[in-house]
Amino acid sequence: MTDSEIVITAGLVRDLLREQHPDLAELALREVAGGWGNQMWRLGDELAVRVQRMDLTPDPQLKERRWLPVLAPRLPLPVPTPVRCGEPSARFPKHWTVMTWVHGEPLDHGAISRGAHAADTLAGFLRALHVQAPAQAPTAGDRGVHPRSCTDGFETFVQAVAPDDAADVRAVWDDAVAARAWEGPPVWVHGDLHPANVLVAEGTLSGVVDFGDMCAGDPAWDLAAAWVLLPEGAAARFFEAYARADEAAIRRARGLAALKSLFLMLMGRNGDRGLPGGKPHWGPAGRAALDRVLKGV
Repeated sequence: MTDSEIVITAGLVRDLLREQHPDLAELALREVAGGWGNQMWRLGDELAVRVQRMDLTPDPQLKERRWLPVLAPRLPLPVPTPVRCGEPSARFPKHWTVMTWVHGEPLDHGAISRGAHAADTLAGFLRALHVQAPAQAPTAGDRGVHPRSCTDGFETFVQAVAPDDAADVRAVWDDAVAARAWEGPPVWVHGDLHPANVLVAEGTLSGVVDFGDMCAGDPAWDLAAAWVLLPEGAAARFFEAYARADEAAIRRARGLAALKSLFLMLMGRNGDRGLPGGKPHWGPAGRAALDRVLKGV
């Protein structure tokens, strides 16, 4: 049986815990829906087991192990932090990590009803995250870079989704490509803020998860969340509260929000076709986000 054919079951996860962390092995264990690169299992009330599944390398997990303990103490929202490391073994040849459990409901299954509060909360979180990254921080060729470096990906998405308003979407993208590049030092960037990677409770943001794409780069990658995550009309409040984004950064962020919205729409279509990684409920979320991008609100 190859690595990709290993079925990750509750029995396997419990066996791994018994082998490497027996003091945790008898806690209640249940699978958590969602996840692609990694499969998640809730362990007791306050922990989760993150098991490498489709990720081709352990780098995302190793990155979280290395840097989340550094970032978490100064972030104003809960984020998962590693408490135990699971190493490859004869029983399972991939990495797995026991993390703290972040309470809340993923936004792709929930909703934000307190838009102003969520805008202020997101702005505060990103102000705290977007500080100069150390020289040893990871970089990524497809994250944290200027939109012009992602034009091939944009074309792939827009052609695959083929929205009726493609000309308007291209205009937003072209404006982002033409915007001045980030001129400050590379800052910490989450890199993958979409509705499945933020949690909500009581109508507002309550946590941020999945830092596997974190890197040092352009903060515009995260500022795109003003349109991808927040309800209509909240983007202006967000940028006012964030207070660090100039016109060029907002233009880059808006283009990247269009890119992310198209990705969500494509994953929605893949779900309808039964393709791997597809999530049917992401389609409407992506379309709503793209509408906000085009309106600029």
